[in-house]
Amino acid sequence: MRLHIGTIAIALMSAAPVASAKDLTLPDPDLTPGVARALSVDVICKTKWGKDARHVTAAMKKQVFQNYGLTGNNDPSCIADKSGRHCEVDHLISRELGGAGDVKNLRLQPYGSSPWNAALKDRVENRLHKEVCAKTISLARARREIKTDWHIPYRRYFGKP
Repeated sequence: MRLHIGTIAIALMSAAPVASAKDLTLPDPDLTPGVARALSVDVICKTKWGKDARHVTAAMKKQVFQNYGLTGNNDPSCIADKSGRHCEVDHLISRELGGAGDVKNLRLQPYGSSPWNAALKDRVENRLHKEVCAKTISLARARREIKTDWHIPYRRYFGKP
């Protein structure tokens, strides 16, 4: 009888679900609907992005991980790149398109996911900003595209990753 109970226990343990990684390629629109600030195109185009003050706190970043059901950068969903970077807490509507530093505009973006990763999204964010400032695309359209599926403008400007 003791052997039988041990066999059952081993069988149950081996059938236990293994933590699996979540696909973070695109954000969950229920968790990250996107929030934009009421900035004019003129202000957006004159701001030196990256040199201005950021308004995302450590507490906000922790909240984003919790919202997505992740424990932090060591979670299996945060795939590392060659440099060891895992996930970044990223603005859905990018700052250079007037995206707000608000938890409803923050999502997780892995660096090591393939082929769609944080580095590629950064590239399309910069391009959309240039296009808005060159007046080849409206700010509303750029925000809509980055919010719904950033892969579409990426392919338009850069082709397949």
